[in-house]
Amino acid sequence: MTQTSEAPSRAGAAAPEEVEPGEVLGILASHRGDRGGLISILESVQEKYGYLPEDALRIVSDETGRSLVDVYGIATFYSCFSLQPRGRHLISACLGTACHVRGAARVVKELEHQLGIGAGQTTDDGEFTLATVNCLGACALGPIVVADGHYFCNVKKSDLANILERTRRGLDKTASSADKMPLRLHVSCPRCNHSLMDPATHLDGRASIRVVVGFAGGSAPVNLSSLYASDKSVCPADIPEGASCRFYCPRCHGELAGPSRCGECGAPLAPMVVRGGGMLHLCTRHGCRGHRLDVDGVNT
Repeated sequence: MTQTSEAPSRAGAAAPEEVEPGEVLGILASHRGDRGGLISILESVQEKYGYLPEDALRIVSDETGRSLVDVYGIATFYSCFSLQPRGRHLISACLGTACHVRGAARVVKELEHQLGIGAGQTTDDGEFTLATVNCLGACALGPIVVADGHYFCNVKKSDLANILERTRRGLDKTASSADKMPLRLHVSCPRCNHSLMDPATHLDGRASIRVVVGFAGGSAPVNLSSLYASDKSVCPADIPEGASCRFYCPRCHGELAGPSRCGECGAPLAPMVVRGGGMLHLCTRHGCRGHRLDVDGVNT
């Protein structure tokens, strides 16, 4: 994936957390036998430190028997990973062609002005990291800004002060119906990189996401809407409400598993790679609407 932003930098920010080898070894131990593999391990490391420290990657390489080149290859291929410390809040702005012609460059320039940093940098207080991405797949709704997984469409310069203030206060506390505008996502398996899109089955007028869901008593193919925040799905099996499930790729049969937990019910979130940069996380508990979108153009 070609990204448009620079590696994050921050002058005067707090020093990165020191890596304790025992903590990294503990993460590796918790993933022993985990079919999620290296990606799940790196997700857990990043969840612990907020990024992927070099010392931690060396330990992962030594303990897994994977070359450091392989480990770095995964860390730099998927844009959800960062090799540099990031701020507490991540602001991503789309600079794809459609967003650009709608004024996205002016939006980015205003974000840089209000935050006092450039794209790919982090504020001195460690509060915000600003990133840019190539395309979020919702060209008709641009310019698009994503703040801590909450997306804002048709953004104008006059909207930015409010978006930044709400982000500081916590977007989960200040969410509004305006944040729920349709955002089409194209996702793939984080293990084999094969597309999870099913053009033969449409939901919300778009190609759906197809996964295999395992639950107590069996498994079944499930189609999910590719419009972010839509709850539409098609499943031929009668899965009990509230059942704990596991998501699998229909191509490589690997489990879509990661360390993140649903903010609504605490169940594991299933990660999927978003084309254009980022990760979509869906709750694996049947009936729960928990989800998260991590969009990040900083990965080098």
